[in-house]
Amino acid sequence: MAKLKTVYFCQECGTQHLKWQGQCSGCKAWNTLVEEVVEASPKQQPTGKQSLNNRSEPKLISEIDAASRPRLITPDSEFNRVLGGGITAGSVVLLGGEPGIGKSTLLLQLALQLSKYKILYVSGEESEQQIKMRAERIPFVNNNLYVAAETNIERIIEFYKQLKPDIIVIDSIQTVYTDFIESAPGSVSQVRESAARIIRIAKEHHIPIFMVGHITKEGMIAGPKVLEHIVDTVLTFEGDRHNSYRIVRTTKNRFGGTMEIGIYEMRANGLREVTNPSEIFLSNAGLDTFSGVAIASTLEGLRPLLIETQALVTPLMYGNPQRSATGFDLRRLSMLLAVMEKRCGFKLGTKDVFINLAGGLRIEDPALDLALVCSIVSSMHDLVIPAKTVFAAEVGLSGEIRPISRLEPRIAEAEKLGFKEIYVSSLQLTDLSQKFDKIKITGVSKLQEAFQKVFGGQAE
Repeated sequence: MAKLKTVYFCQECGTQHLKWQGQCSGCKAWNTLVEEVVEASPKQQPTGKQSLNNRSEPKLISEIDAASRPRLITPDSEFNRVLGGGITAGSVVLLGGEPGIGKSTLLLQLALQLSKYKILYVSGEESEQQIKMRAERIPFVNNNLYVAAETNIERIIEFYKQLKPDIIVIDSIQTVYTDFIESAPGSVSQVRESAARIIRIAKEHHIPIFMVGHITKEGMIAGPKVLEHIVDTVLTFEGDRHNSYRIVRTTKNRFGGTMEIGIYEMRANGLREVTNPSEIFLSNAGLDTFSGVAIASTLEGLRPLLIETQALVTPLMYGNPQRSATGFDLRRLSMLLAVMEKRCGFKLGTKDVFINLAGGLRIEDPALDLALVCSIVSSMHDLVIPAKTVFAAEVGLSGEIRPISRLEPRIAEAEKLGFKEIYVSSLQLTDLSQKFDKIKITGVSKLQEAFQKVFGGQAE
């Protein structure tokens, strides 16, 4: 019988320790060491360090042809966007998200759409019958799709050698294990070793591989942090269970830009692409009749979006004023309220303030500042912001209106959707070209000037 021993692995960086200690010596994180059982037999070593192919040799960089393997363009334009233009040969994509959000549905739908390619779909969470039942609800058919309910990495490698698929999908990486490590599936050592062997297949044979990853209660991908480092692309699948819209966000991409988003609508027959996302974040009714509503122009990656910001300001009900923000940073909201009280004289310390970004999207773009403060003033004084008005500017601590990046795409999106006026920083008026003839561009330099132009002196 092989000799067993226990070691301690860091859940953040995967560093191995012989004994427990409070701080990891690798990444300096506290209380991240977990005890695991490993096999110490010299006859069996993890094969993630072994090559499935011949040994590689160094090449001159001038001899490497980077364009020899073009991207695989999928029928899903939103998925192409978040991947940077399509699936890259030999790439490893990690898709994380909350349970039941639709990760498996997204990848199964993608596999069914790519009917020209041989695809191996390996599930460690569902049976083959369950996958078949879900596939029948999706209106796509792929006769080259192979399904296997397996969790052993050695068996998965055998499936690959037998079928030679063009694409591999593994759902999920936390359920996969190798016989060479005695710890349970999902442990740090199992996830690290299984992922290393999967990545070796992708790199040596230039096979795109998609992996589903579980997340922790803090919203981070479960397992060692090294898992996110060794893959090429990390996607997060976000959404509200009470909202039909889902967002795929790129947090890491070696083959394209980060923070790109793809938007889908969850239906009974799968996920539908949302090609014009600005429309789902804007309510068509009530923008010119209700107070506390302002439209902001923001950017997610390279995509401009128009977001409806909603504010509700009420008299103080309890001893301390309430501050609530849905989809927006609560600390930044507190900063904006302090600027409005200090620089403009609004008595917000005796008010409860509630903020909501319609559509369930979370935005960290500072370009929302001007729209947010205008919606707060609108709700506080019960004044309606003129219809077809949009805002795109940052607010500084002195109450000044600061410039933002990539203003022209924001203006173009507002013009395309029929908006008549956009408020921006006066410092950016000289940088704008004269090609926007259907929308009025108004520059402001201070908050007081913005309130004067938007509300006509009524917000005093």
